[in-house]
Amino acid sequence: MSEIQEAIQQICEEKNISIESVLETIEAALAAAYRKDFGQKNQNIKVNYDLDANTMEVFDVKTVVEDLDLEALEAQREELEAKKEAGEAVDLEGLKRFNPKTEMMLAEAKEIEPQAEIGQEIKTKLEVPSEFGRMAAQTAKQVIIQRLREAERDVIYSDFKEREGQLITGTVQRREGRNVLVDLGQTMALMTPDEQIYFERYESGQRLKFLLVSVSLTPKGPELIVSRTHPNMLRELFKTEVPEIEAGTVEIKAVAREAGSRSKIAVISHQDNIDPVGSCVGQRGTRVQTVISELGGEKIDIMEWSEDLQRFIANALSPAKVESVKLDEKKKSALVKVKPEQLSLAIGRDGQNVRLAAKLTEWKIDIEGAEELLNTDNTDKTDNTDNTEDKKEEKKTDKKEKAAKPVKEKSKESKSKKLKDIKENNQI
Repeated sequence: MSEIQEAIQQICEEKNISIESVLETIEAALAAAYRKDFGQKNQNIKVNYDLDANTMEVFDVKTVVEDLDLEALEAQREELEAKKEAGEAVDLEGLKRFNPKTEMMLAEAKEIEPQAEIGQEIKTKLEVPSEFGRMAAQTAKQVIIQRLREAERDVIYSDFKEREGQLITGTVQRREGRNVLVDLGQTMALMTPDEQIYFERYESGQRLKFLLVSVSLTPKGPELIVSRTHPNMLRELFKTEVPEIEAGTVEIKAVAREAGSRSKIAVISHQDNIDPVGSCVGQRGTRVQTVISELGGEKIDIMEWSEDLQRFIANALSPAKVESVKLDEKKKSALVKVKPEQLSLAIGRDGQNVRLAAKLTEWKIDIEGAEELLNTDNTDKTDNTDNTEDKKEEKKTDKKEKAAKPVKEKSKESKSKKLKDIKENNQI
């Protein structure tokens, strides 16, 4: 194997690009170098490079077009441009054009090849130089660097575009302001503040799982956005932990998530002998605990999905037990009744449970007695505040009395001692 072949193989392995792309890059670089030192203005230079023999062939490639009267075309173009300047509506796009660099008229082509036809490519072989000049070599080097970079970007884009919406493992590289840069091996990904779990602290070298949200091609190269808060991250995590979901026998129908705090997922089984909730929980909760650990302790409620909306809404409010559900189809709202002792559980802390249930079912959910409970809590808080103020006033009074009492007692002791001294001195 020659040094050039070894170098090409190393580039292919390092950049993860095909040998065909590298050969195309070399041919483009050689063409640019030839054009720099030996090419003429109207030549369309193409190079064929033989890697095994380490030789090249240079051609001037042109496409055969119909015979045109260039003078008439130029006159027609000038006339249309004059009309356009005068404010008339003209169609310059429909005007026939001739590019002498890439095209050849039929009459000229038949002088080279008598059987030439319109649309055919005519290749004229050019002399291969013994060596290129310094400037041509520099041009070739720049072309190779640019083309290889473009090829690498295309490979990265196509590779990660196929994985869009999937879980991906990466290493936290560094922070740039509020953004976090994640090393994915081949390239870097960006995690914006909206995609970060609020209580997580991302340290350099920390290895985590992310959801690849989007992959787009920008002038600077592929831009990858990853997330730790996206609802679909729960789907993908359960897919990796639950074989039944991966196989399609159990399906996650809906997800509602408040990242870092609590989530709800609704699952259904497509086989009667499989329990969808039990499959996701796992033996002694091992499967769901793995997902919870990956999300930093985020609580996850798993319930069975049902086509019966009343039953589904009742399941969505778990762990609270629901007595009845009344649906209003027009307003797409549900009135839910629970026992008094279940009321606070159904509402959840700061209304989180009912809020997540509403997101999961996509229905507005009202719970009977929720307003009264809220008003009672506010009244208790007000009473507690008043009692606190009274206690503060009592404490202040007690302090004043305690502070004043020793002074009075000390004053009495002082007077009695004074009288005693006077008596002893026979002053009374």
